[in-house]
Amino acid sequence: MASATPAAQRKKAPSRTDAPGARVWLYLALLTLQYGAQPLLSKRFVGQDVIVTTSVLSCEVAKVICALILLAKEGSLKSLYNQWTLVGSLTASGLPAAIYALQNSLLQISYRNLDSLTFSILNQTKLFFTAFFTYLILGQKQSVKQVGALAMLIIAAILLSVGESSGRGSSGTGADQVLFYGIIPVMVASVLSGLASSLCQWASQVKKHTSYLMTIEMSVVGSLCLLLSTYKSPDGEAIRKYGFFHGWTAWTLLPTISNAVGGILVGLVTAHAGGVRKGFVIVSALLVTATLQFIFDGKPPSFYCLAALPLVISSIFIYQKYPYRKKED
Repeated sequence: MASATPAAQRKKAPSRTDAPGARVWLYLALLTLQYGAQPLLSKRFVGQDVIVTTSVLSCEVAKVICALILLAKEGSLKSLYNQWTLVGSLTASGLPAAIYALQNSLLQISYRNLDSLTFSILNQTKLFFTAFFTYLILGQKQSVKQVGALAMLIIAAILLSVGESSGRGSSGTGADQVLFYGIIPVMVASVLSGLASSLCQWASQVKKHTSYLMTIEMSVVGSLCLLLSTYKSPDGEAIRKYGFFHGWTAWTLLPTISNAVGGILVGLVTAHAGGVRKGFVIVSALLVTATLQFIFDGKPPSFYCLAALPLVISSIFIYQKYPYRKKED
């Protein structure tokens, strides 16, 4: 009997971890498609005249609506409302929300000035900064192989940066625009994403917030921060002069809703499928971006993208495959 029990457990264990249900596979597929398609959707349907702050605010509102609908559907909305406190919300979500609001604004700027695949690859450097801030804030260590994987990721980012800033011609104007309005914003956004992710992980461990509640709180606080910034910002002046929906078309709603749904899906995938599968989603999304860019824009990947892509894929795979394990005494 004693020998049969471990054997039975070994047979059952894979079904729980390696064979997720149909709903989890749906979450994985949708997140892969959203990650891969978002740069193209934003570049194609968010025009240069659209005010960045309005795009970010609309996305945050859409996130709140999606999260409220899902909470109501699962029947936990009322209980969470009764347990909610302002102090607890600000403690858990205040700072990450403000950071994410700034990050989203930087990403909107970068979307417009980088091609979709380059943006997707540079955006993966947030894994390095997440690992860095997780170590600083939570003391979570990295294995030697993970450190090597992160180094590969940074090499890929540098390769792309040099290639993109020098490959737009010798006139200087295009190169400067790509560097200062494309590469630098997405890199700063990656740093902010790493910091905010670590703070969210700390908050979830201490405050035990659900992913939906965190989404709502952070979207509300982030929106308030953005609204306050419009008091004297260039975006605020543009909104007062031209109106909130200046430059918008009916198609502008598509990347806005897609981005909001992606924020919800990230929480669902992490909760139900784990970080390893999320890493494979990120890798798959890069391939989706390259495929969609070729199909819809007729633009094959550049030499620098082709050189950086295997580095990114390898680094993310190694990082997820070989986590740090504490040595036993």
